[in-house]
Amino acid sequence: VQLQESGPGLVKPSQTLSLTCTVSGDSITTNYYWSWIRQPPGKGVEWMGAIAYSGTTYYSPFLKSRTSISRDTSKNQFTLQLSSVTPEDTAVYLCKTRADSTDYWGQGTQVTVAS
Repeated sequence: VQLQESGPGLVKPSQTLSLTCTVSGDSITTNYYWSWIRQPPGKGVEWMGAIAYSGTTYYSPFLKSRTSISRDTSKNQFTLQLSSVTPEDTAVYLCKTRADSTDYWGQGTQVTVAS
């Protein structure tokens, strides 16, 4: 399974951050849970949310009010939207899945929130 994040590296405060994870090697509708995770500079990893193979979504209670995860099954992609961003949302954003007891990660993408 391979995952690849894509999206803008710079977002202005108050705007919506939108990232896409493109998956190859497995279908996002067949198995597993597909997650978004981020790591701010100098801080630990934070789980943001996930979308299951069924399409059910799960969100961190700390980010739920600003987070939306969706998918495009025709492209085998799932997308993160984070609204009303502030500089505190600056982080490396990664997509991830766990398949057959193995974690698969995208390479991560740096997103900076600045005007």
